[in-house]
Amino acid sequence: MSVKSCEKLEKSMVALTVEVSAEEFEAAVEKAYRKQRGSIRVPGFRPGKAPRKMIENMYGSGVFYEEAVNEVLPDAYTAAVKEQELEVVGYPEVELLSVGKEGFSFKATVAVYPEVTLGQYKGVEAPKAEVSVTDEDVEGRVKEMADRNSRMVSVEDRAVAKGDVANIDFEGFLNGVPFDGGKGDSFDLEIGSGQFVPGFEDQVAGMSISEEKDIDITFPEDYHADLAGKTVVFHVKVNAIKVKELPALDDEFAKDVSEFDTLDELKKDVREKMLAEREEAAKRAFEDAAMSKVAAGIQADIPDAMIEEQAKRFVDNFRMQLQSQGVPYEEYMKMTGMEEEKLLADARVPAEGQVRMDLAIAAIVKAEGLEASDEDVEAEYNKMAAQYGMDVENVKKYLDDAVIKEQIVRAKAVELVAAAAVPVKPEEVKAEEPKAEEPAEEPKPEKPKRTRRKKAEPKPEEAPAETPAE
Repeated sequence: MSVKSCEKLEKSMVALTVEVSAEEFEAAVEKAYRKQRGSIRVPGFRPGKAPRKMIENMYGSGVFYEEAVNEVLPDAYTAAVKEQELEVVGYPEVELLSVGKEGFSFKATVAVYPEVTLGQYKGVEAPKAEVSVTDEDVEGRVKEMADRNSRMVSVEDRAVAKGDVANIDFEGFLNGVPFDGGKGDSFDLEIGSGQFVPGFEDQVAGMSISEEKDIDITFPEDYHADLAGKTVVFHVKVNAIKVKELPALDDEFAKDVSEFDTLDELKKDVREKMLAEREEAAKRAFEDAAMSKVAAGIQADIPDAMIEEQAKRFVDNFRMQLQSQGVPYEEYMKMTGMEEEKLLADARVPAEGQVRMDLAIAAIVKAEGLEASDEDVEAEYNKMAAQYGMDVENVKKYLDDAVIKEQIVRAKAVELVAAAAVPVKPEEVKAEEPKAEEPAEEPKPEKPKRTRRKKAEPKPEEAPAETPAE
């Protein structure tokens, strides 16, 4: 194998022209012959016994060329990339230029990791919100705790009202014919939750136990293709009505839901935790804003392959999120009338933002010579072991130290930028400030990841996606 040329193209593309010698190709042709001869019929010879020359005379001298090229080309391409010290992105487009007894040549066009020129990454201005916790915030959090500790109580002496949970049977009909996905038995529906098609819950309100009723519903125009804009009839029966019964907010409640003896102590703890949460959120938002500004300021000829690959990862993550909720991807696509090409197109904007972020962080790591020491790695393993309640050796079985090292140096790059960044009030941010890429509108395959990559986990789980709109 020899590289005849390595031409740099636009958008960080490279065209490699590679030649494979006659000797290498001949060895591959012989190998192809030995592999295929058993399936080639030649009169006068038992299967697999016909000489190569006889087969070539009968079927043409190039009868084994395709198999031979397929045998040699991948290794030749890999060797050429290594020789030219290219950091390729994605798969190449390959064009066979010539093939014959003298060997063969091919042209491989592939994207490479772009050269990145950092703009300002120290001293950038970024908005940072001041945080506080009000009495109303604390009361709201305590009421949420009460809501989680509520119990459902059946009522029989009144009709369904907003906020109630109505247990219903329902079946939908289009032009008098039941349609797929339009039936449910003993379904608990919270009235006012917006869980069903607009107008459905409003018409269930006012019904009494054992009452049956036909409800006319017109599906939204953006509903999935089978029912978009169509008027259907749902036959509904109310089986039961349930309401939430909340516990009294007193010292006994505090004892039941926490380690505290009084409600005041519980509220004090809630306030401290909420303040810590908001301070951490403000810190992360500040880091994100600073890094988004840095990412917007880099100069890089980003190949389309990098953006397309990131968009595919977003869509794959979205698919896994749906599956984790028990929603088949194909069913979701049909239900929403969405096509995968549209999902990928919507994902391109956040994908480009993520790619720019990754390039910026990698460039900072290189510029600052950031490294993860053995002590850093061991500390991170121990931290994760404590977090997941696992033995540290078991964590190491799940996660290679290369993953941990990358996570650590990325975090160091973000911390470096944030430490040097200048916090300003959100309203003081200059209008001309570069803005981070915004995620696409619904459907949202995935938002760009935080400037700090999501921490590696011994047993990673995808975050739940929003349920499909009814």
